[in-house]
Amino acid sequence: MEKVAIDDVPTENSPLGVHSLRKPVSTALGTEHFAMNYFELQPGESFSGGLHTHHDQEEVFYVMAGEVEFEVGMDREGTTVAAGELVRFEPGEYQTGWNRADEPATGWALGAPGAQHDWDELESVVDCRECGEETPHATRINENGRFEMTCNDCGTSFEM
Repeated sequence: MEKVAIDDVPTENSPLGVHSLRKPVSTALGTEHFAMNYFELQPGESFSGGLHTHHDQEEVFYVMAGEVEFEVGMDREGTTVAAGELVRFEPGEYQTGWNRADEPATGWALGAPGAQHDWDELESVVDCRECGEETPHATRINENGRFEMTCNDCGTSFEM
């Protein structure tokens, strides 16, 4: 058995600087088959920073307080998840979640299988510097601790 208090879990934020508080609870608990991250999102902050998908992991988001607006699919269909509500994304489904309200939001990002996603199975939709439009990019953390994006269409890579 493992037990941990949220206040004792170290904060590990995205290198993109899109949120001010993310606590990887699954790391603190030592889970192997289940990912669990606690977030506090200030107005304008995001769970991930952009439209992305995990081909190897389904995700469930639970909003404890406030509300979060999710964009889903390449057409970015919007849905709002309020306090006490959950939303599920299947593996391969593009999504992103933002606090676009005036009040802070708190919530959980839960994923399975795996305590962490396989970076080879993560794609982000960003503006390609060569193609000149938004395209899916392979996404990884490089040796500088930054996101490296590689366009799936033309192969152009850049760091964020």
